[in-house]
Amino acid sequence: MPNLRLTALATLLTAAMVALSLAACSGASGGDDAPTLKVGGIPDQDTARLARRYEAFSEYLSAELDVPVEFVPSVDYAAVVTAFSQDQLQLAFFGALTGVQARLQNPGAVAIVQREYDAAFHSKLVARANLPLNSLEELKGQAGDLTITFGSPNSTSGHLMPRYFIGQAGINAATDFRQEPNFSGSHDTTWQLVESGAFDVGALSDVVWDRAVREGTADTSKVKEFYTTPAYFNYNWTAQGNLDEVYGEGFTDKIRQALLDLNPEDHGEIMELFSTEKFIPTNNDNYQAIESVARELEIVK
Repeated sequence: MPNLRLTALATLLTAAMVALSLAACSGASGGDDAPTLKVGGIPDQDTARLARRYEAFSEYLSAELDVPVEFVPSVDYAAVVTAFSQDQLQLAFFGALTGVQARLQNPGAVAIVQREYDAAFHSKLVARANLPLNSLEELKGQAGDLTITFGSPNSTSGHLMPRYFIGQAGINAATDFRQEPNFSGSHDTTWQLVESGAFDVGALSDVVWDRAVREGTADTSKVKEFYTTPAYFNYNWTAQGNLDEVYGEGFTDKIRQALLDLNPEDHGEIMELFSTEKFIPTNNDNYQAIESVARELEIVK
């Protein structure tokens, strides 16, 4: 006669193994067993500020999603795109251009959220304060005697769009200045190089420039703004296309909602570090114009 106690125990163990197997196959999310969600962002400004931004953000997102969240820093813009394309990042805060580059390499990836003003972003051109520069027309007339620095080669607001609008004014950034353009690597560094006199003209994000002026870190007796570009779509959070498979159905929507729920009253530090009052929904189609400009300038093939 079979041992009923052992038979019952075996049945319970079998049922438990089946349940665990089903849970693993379903990609259910939540808890300590969930894969770590790795987030990143382009290093577009001061590294200490970025570290504070993503530390606070990662803690918030982990609590909201009930999964471990880890910030993965990158040395430059291209490294963030590479990390995303190799699935070393599952969620990234890109500029419009790097977002386009990342999604071209990951066809299932989706832009899900942007800051409110990213729907109408601008670049600034700044110059040494003692130069007689107040318009693109004057820049065109003096370009041969001047030097210019952009930010990162892959920056939307620090290179792509200001270069495009300079070109629309009849200035070839590659050949019309006294020497080939410099690339500073970040927006903060750009205005600092102009302020120091290392370069005559610089192109950078209006948000970074406006904050530098507001906080008094930029000396406007040495560096001044002289041109603001027309508006364009810029920064966005882009998610890998397979997150629902890995973390469970609806996980991408949970991320989107967690971002949309951020507000200055409850999450003041995060919002200040992202320089925004709110996030709003976005989608891949909003960045088609950016892709077209990038192809025109042969930054995207």
